[in-house]
Amino acid sequence: MGELPRIVIVGAGLAGMCAAERLRELGFDGEIVIIGSESTMPVYRPALTKQFLTGELGLKEIITAPTHDLDVLWRLNTVASQLDAKRRVVHLPGGEELEYDGLIIASGVEARRLPGAMRAGSRVAVLRTIADSKRLRQALTGARDPIAVIGTGFIGCEAASSIRSLGQNVVLIGNSKLLMSNLLDAGHAQRLTELHRRHRVQLQLGTRVERWASSGSCVHLRLSNGRQLDAAFVVAAAGSVPAVSWLRDSGAQLDNGVVCEATCHVAGLDDVVAAGDVASWPNLRFDTKPRRVEHWTNAIEMGRAAAENLLTGRGSAAPFMPVPRFWSEQHGLRIQAAGMPAVGTKRDPIDPATPGGHSLTGYYRDDTLVGVIGFDNSTAVLNYAKTFVDKAPLAQADRQAPAGRAPESGEVVPARTPRRDPRPEFLRV
Repeated sequence: MGELPRIVIVGAGLAGMCAAERLRELGFDGEIVIIGSESTMPVYRPALTKQFLTGELGLKEIITAPTHDLDVLWRLNTVASQLDAKRRVVHLPGGEELEYDGLIIASGVEARRLPGAMRAGSRVAVLRTIADSKRLRQALTGARDPIAVIGTGFIGCEAASSIRSLGQNVVLIGNSKLLMSNLLDAGHAQRLTELHRRHRVQLQLGTRVERWASSGSCVHLRLSNGRQLDAAFVVAAAGSVPAVSWLRDSGAQLDNGVVCEATCHVAGLDDVVAAGDVASWPNLRFDTKPRRVEHWTNAIEMGRAAAENLLTGRGSAAPFMPVPRFWSEQHGLRIQAAGMPAVGTKRDPIDPATPGGHSLTGYYRDDTLVGVIGFDNSTAVLNYAKTFVDKAPLAQADRQAPAGRAPESGEVVPARTPRRDPRPEFLRV
């Protein structure tokens, strides 16, 4: 390695790019190498199920390239196969070993694969890439059979909405009895389900695909409720899994992602941070349990925070405590959320539905509001987001406890003894 320090970023998506931008903003003048399995610069991924799929936005409009030259080496179409943290080496194809002084893990997630789906070949997509969305768009042209969408979460429901807006028949298939019931309260989930029905989305709920077969013109699906379905194309939207296979035996703790401390530093590894969908960390504004947040704004904010804390060094880094926000639009209905509803153990309406459809639900833990979800109620959601920003984080002692554990009642957690130079070794003079 040369005289200048090198920071390697594994993951060429939004979190990785934002991390590189922040490194340069803070004056890091060493080498930055971005490794990514992606074939393009970062993409505005929410558009793949909405505006890009419907043709409202073109390819140039959803590529989120840096606004200025970052002096970064982009290694696209390159898959990291292994991390040797002791030697500070990332293994790449062809036996290449890329040394690093600092490492940012931003490898994201992979689509969950459905058993039997590969038998349908080119007529199945997961809608995670531009190529996936393009294939679906092509399938919509002149399709006689309906499009089947498997999965009743964000991606599945948004895809079904976009397909119907183009006048194509669509069948939405899922194990749950109501749409997005893993996130929404029963009332909102019921309203969303009825909304899709009113827009003539064919719902096959409380069922799953038992058998796949493919012919030249369609995919044949047999459902567990006994129904047979012929589909022109299948969108597999059954969730995702963290892309961590390359981190096995690296010393990193893997538990639904890469487990990090509150500062984004990867537990057990030196000079390594993680950001974006792959990172599981305790957001001390809401909880002490490491959790992943798979949303666009989090990728931006965490990429920047992880880069800053890598340069700052573990001893002096600040906890990453964002207020997550996300939104979805389906059949003209805008669904917005702020905070961390997943932390809540109780759901109660704050503002019941009005004749215009506006409503807001609060998510509580120990009678404390930790998240809100609104239907066509942007102002209220944004106002509550501001209250979460003003909310005091958990006790200072909590950030000194091991990731995922809060101090016991009455426990005294000794303060860390500051190091003489808390910056990472590769930045020490």
